[in-house]
Amino acid sequence: MYHLPVLKNRRTLLERAEKFISDMYFTDCNLRGRLYGDSCPLQSIDSFLSSKRITFTEASNQTFAPYKVGDTFGPTWWTCWFKVTLNIPESWRGKEVHLRWESDGEAMVWRDEQPVQGLSKEGEKTSYILSDCVKDEEPHSVTLYVEMACNGLFGAGQGSMIAAPDPNRKFSVQKADLVVFNRDVQEMLTDFEMLIDIVKELGEGEQRGFQALFTVNEMVNLCDPSDPSSFSRAHSLAHTFFSQRNGDSQHVAHAMGHCHIDSAWLWPYEETIRKCGRSWVTVIRLMEKNPEFVFTCSQAQQFQWVKSWYPGLFSEIQHYVKKGRFIPVGGTWVEMDGNLPSGESMVRQFLEGQRFFNREFGIHCNEFWLPDTFGYSAQLPQIMQGSGISNFLTQKLSWNLVNTFPHNTFFWEGLDGSKVLTHFPPGNSYEMKGKVEELVKTVKNNKDKGRANHSAVLFGFGDGGGGPTQLMLDRLQRVQDTDGLPKVQMSSPDKLFSQLQADSALLCTWTGELFLELHNGTYTTQAKIKQGNRQCETLLHDIEIASSLALCRDKTFIYPVEKLQELWRLLLLNQFHDVIPGSCIEMVVDDALRYYEDIRTEVLPCCTMPVEPSVQKETPLRHEVIQMHEGPGTPDLALVRVPSIGVSPVGDTKPVAPVTITGQADGTLLMENGILRTVVNKDGTLASLYLINANREAISDSCHGNQFVMFDDVPLYWDAWDVMDYHLQTRKPVVEVVQPPHLVYSDGLRGSVRFTLRISDKSTITQEIIMDAMCPYIKFNTKVTWAESHKFLKVEFPVRVRSPNATYEIQFGHLQRPTHRNTSWDWARFEVWGHKWADLSEHNFGVALLNDCKYGYSVHKNTMTLSLLRAPKAPDVNADMGTHQFTYAIMPHTGSFQDASVIQAAYNLNFPLRPIRCPADTEPWSAFSISTAAVILETIKQAEDRMGALVVRLYESHGSSVTATLRTTFPIREAWHCDLLEKPDPTRPAHITSGGITLDFSPFQIVSLLLVF
Repeated sequence: MYHLPVLKNRRTLLERAEKFISDMYFTDCNLRGRLYGDSCPLQSIDSFLSSKRITFTEASNQTFAPYKVGDTFGPTWWTCWFKVTLNIPESWRGKEVHLRWESDGEAMVWRDEQPVQGLSKEGEKTSYILSDCVKDEEPHSVTLYVEMACNGLFGAGQGSMIAAPDPNRKFSVQKADLVVFNRDVQEMLTDFEMLIDIVKELGEGEQRGFQALFTVNEMVNLCDPSDPSSFSRAHSLAHTFFSQRNGDSQHVAHAMGHCHIDSAWLWPYEETIRKCGRSWVTVIRLMEKNPEFVFTCSQAQQFQWVKSWYPGLFSEIQHYVKKGRFIPVGGTWVEMDGNLPSGESMVRQFLEGQRFFNREFGIHCNEFWLPDTFGYSAQLPQIMQGSGISNFLTQKLSWNLVNTFPHNTFFWEGLDGSKVLTHFPPGNSYEMKGKVEELVKTVKNNKDKGRANHSAVLFGFGDGGGGPTQLMLDRLQRVQDTDGLPKVQMSSPDKLFSQLQADSALLCTWTGELFLELHNGTYTTQAKIKQGNRQCETLLHDIEIASSLALCRDKTFIYPVEKLQELWRLLLLNQFHDVIPGSCIEMVVDDALRYYEDIRTEVLPCCTMPVEPSVQKETPLRHEVIQMHEGPGTPDLALVRVPSIGVSPVGDTKPVAPVTITGQADGTLLMENGILRTVVNKDGTLASLYLINANREAISDSCHGNQFVMFDDVPLYWDAWDVMDYHLQTRKPVVEVVQPPHLVYSDGLRGSVRFTLRISDKSTITQEIIMDAMCPYIKFNTKVTWAESHKFLKVEFPVRVRSPNATYEIQFGHLQRPTHRNTSWDWARFEVWGHKWADLSEHNFGVALLNDCKYGYSVHKNTMTLSLLRAPKAPDVNADMGTHQFTYAIMPHTGSFQDASVIQAAYNLNFPLRPIRCPADTEPWSAFSISTAAVILETIKQAEDRMGALVVRLYESHGSSVTATLRTTFPIREAWHCDLLEKPDPTRPAHITSGGITLDFSPFQIVSLLLVF
């Protein structure tokens, strides 16, 4: 066919094609306007409104009233059930018929009492296919139910996505009808869209882009929207273009369906259950129509929810898991935060996750899947390896605010030297849409060109769920091997990592933590969640040890397996990466705090069992002052000596040096216990902190320790998440004294002084400074009444130490970070995370800062800072408002922090000794002990698959190679090394001697043993 020549005007040809498929311009005559054919109204729509999330059976038995499209209902978080009766016209025989449903909430279609598809305008799912091709034998009269949540895909933020939810928002159905869907028009639209995007993405510098331009222009010439018979010629042109193939060297994109669903975030846990149902049932429908489609899905907790709430859907998932198309990934209970959970909590994430996937699907996850967490601990590689995982996928470091991470595919080496193959999808997203732009970005962004020629492309709506669509699949199918674009193949994590491993000879290695240079505020936000996490980790640790010892001493004791699993799973759920960081709405905070209280209620009564762990971690006796009974009045104190993992009667032990408190002429108070001497100023700060035997002052000249400071805390956008570096320029000391330090208690075993400061007219600090006999640190029991807005409270200790690095406890070990800001990588760490302690040491002297529930730190030059409270207003407008009680401590020491027992001191602060009633003739008794202080006995629990056997977990804490002996008073018949999933290694029996079990440790190594008694 002859066409008149046209000017090579790229803009006009491109815009002509864009307008031809526009949903805004010329829809009366363009192709987009022909997507839907005839329509007809529904026979009836009736509705029922519920304040609760109820089952289908309960909902279908309610009384429904007529509903008119456009009418509003609500409020937020309620559910509106619709009963939809429809009749497909006889004249639509042979046509594809959809229920078109456009609303501002998330919905689930139910048919024949089963969920069949999710609907969400934000997730581009606004119709349910009633029939691909109406046949006479099909039922033409159909009754459906539509369960509509009064929230959007991202909750119901008032004014912005991350704002606190609008509790009174109203919702509506804007469109509900039967419509003929013209599939041939949709196919043509996809052809046009992909070619137009190729033109735009390849640009004017690529010949291939101009080939796409002239192809799509000729398609416009050939395609008559009103004449479907013209489509085939236009489609043939597109097919010819898409079929022009790449060379063998082209990059390969491994496409995998994905639907990241936050287990809670801008919506509560309960709504996540329905998000999973809506998203995953839609995936099943896509699998039925697309035999090549593969979908990856993480978080065992979400599978458990679906199993409980949607058993029919769960059976369908199991079917497709067997086919290798619905692929559980990650191996963890939830996609947890990568910084804040303890080492043992991280182990349990994998233990619970891998066991669930094996039990329900018969699979073992080979990859850790954590795309959206705010940093990654340096101990994760070892924990992964110990859980049978050798591959890791994430992408969050692409969010770095300061430095660009230098790799996409590399080996990540952890604290102990363990390595895992790691992949960051170069498209910098876990929710792509199958668009040309994303494929081009995947190639261009690859920082390991020449080293790695394969990348993941994860497609599907995420965060709030939704998942893949048919359109995404159609896009990717068009360009499986199209010259100018990467090759696209539907793949799986195993295929991707197998290919990366095969081509890994030139890959680089990154050693140490993967620190996200953003979201540093999550180390502090929602302090009560973080406190609940720390306390419940401690409680579960204690009750497991108590139960284990009871089991060993009394074979009739029934170990509370099911109850402990239930409580652990609650704790693990709250470690989800938007809950423990505090970046969630108030409803989620309330749920999380309630779960912590459930754990406390269940565990605390059990801590009066006849066998009581002292939670001592090392061989030396734990020597400290305890309070025998809680309550008002004079404290009932005793100085006790308790052996490792054991019990000891409380006697009338006298301290070597009693605690004294002396008022001085200048109004200051002098506190001393023979180890430390400190001077408390009239404003509660420390004028001096003196280590007596070393003759060393710990506080810097002309400075004060225990200085509370306030900062303005207004981030750029992510309110609960971010604290920006510029907040440091707004420092204001808290100086207004309401009540100066005064003596509270002093009896030789303990001395304490109390004072109150005013932060503002709305907030105060009341603190009790406590010095105990024989204790190497001073405790600061702190109560803050907090009612601020966008402020940040910290406490500072400027110390007389000079070192280029500070040390921070992490899971099963510690690491160093710089105290200077030489490079952008250094100053991006202006706020960092740590666990129970941080230490700043020079040769032969240092100062440690301990805490019982805080995670945010900063050590710049010689000033040690602990972050205490923030006051963001989104997504929870009441975040951290109220009264907080917490404890931190300061510990000057000689030698290294290892030799000074800083690690032990931090454990002692966090794991209180628990008084129990014992017979008067009780002898001191130790169940387990370790021959070296370098090794921590972290966990004792019953084995998962062997009743009566114990799993004991230890780790090397000093960063040294050491041989240790584990001793126990129980008779051991067998001892085996096992992995973190408690699978014994038949080639590695542990050597049992009369002196105990001898174990060799490398630095920061985790060792698990299966002990059979």
